[in-house]
Amino acid sequence: MFRGFFIFAAKHLNESIMINLNKESTNPKEGIEKKYAEEETLRLKEKLYKLQNLLYAEHKHSLLIILQGMDAAGKDGTIRHVFSSVDPQGCNVKSFKAPTEEEASHDFLWRVHPHAPAKGMIQIFNRSHYEDILFPTIHKTIDKKILKKRFDIINNFEESLTASGTTILKFFLHISRNEQKKRLAERLSNVHKKWKYNPDDLKEAKRWNDYMKVYEHIFDRCNPSVPWHIVPADHRWYRNYVVAKKIVSTLKDMKMKFPNK
Repeated sequence: MFRGFFIFAAKHLNESIMINLNKESTNPKEGIEKKYAEEETLRLKEKLYKLQNLLYAEHKHSLLIILQGMDAAGKDGTIRHVFSSVDPQGCNVKSFKAPTEEEASHDFLWRVHPHAPAKGMIQIFNRSHYEDILFPTIHKTIDKKILKKRFDIINNFEESLTASGTTILKFFLHISRNEQKKRLAERLSNVHKKWKYNPDDLKEAKRWNDYMKVYEHIFDRCNPSVPWHIVPADHRWYRNYVVAKKIVSTLKDMKMKFPNK
C-alpha cells in the first residue's frame, strides 16, 4: 500500500506515529491514469451494487462509512458518484452540521447513535461525531479535559459498533489549500454550486493550519482497530476510485453468502 492512503494506528507498531498532513500527497499515486481510474471505478460500482445486495440479503453485517475533510474536500461528490449504483433501500446518508439547540442539550453522541447502521445496511456519515472534537478545539468552546475524554468515548463507541457486527471505514478526503481556494471560488461563479456557498467557509479556511493540527491529533488518538484512510482528493476521479476500491474490498472480506431459504 502507498503512503497517503492508509494510516495505521501507533499501537500496531508499538511506537509513536504522528501523521504530518503537510507531507501527505493530495495528488494521485504515480502511474494511475485518469482513463484507467474512471473505467475501473465503473467496474467497482457494479461490484458494489452486487455486494450491497448480498449485504442486505444476508442481514448479518453492516457498514458505516465516515467522510471527513475540509470544506470543499468533496464529501458530497464522493457520495453522489461512488454510491450512484446502490439500491436506496439498503443505504442511508446522514449529514452532521452544527448541533441544534436540542442536540446540544444532550451528550454529544445523542444525535449520532440513532443513525448507526442496522444489519444489512450501509450508513454514510457526511461529517460525523469527530466534528464534536474539531470545532470545539479550533474555537476553544469546550474545556481541554472534556475534549480529551471525548476521544475515549468515541473509541468506545466505535468498539461497541464493531462488536455488534458493524464494519467502520473512516475516510479523510485530503485536498491542498490551493485546491480548496479554487473550489470555494467556484461556488461563487457556478450557478449550480452557488447554493453551497457559505461566508463562514472562508473564515474557517483561514484556520487551515489549525485544522490540520487537530486532524493530525485525531488520527493519533484514533481507535487502533478502526484506522483512518487518507485519500488524496485534489482530483475527483482519483478520489472516487480510491474510496470505491476500499469499500468493495471491505465488503468482499466479509465473506457474505445468500441465505438458504
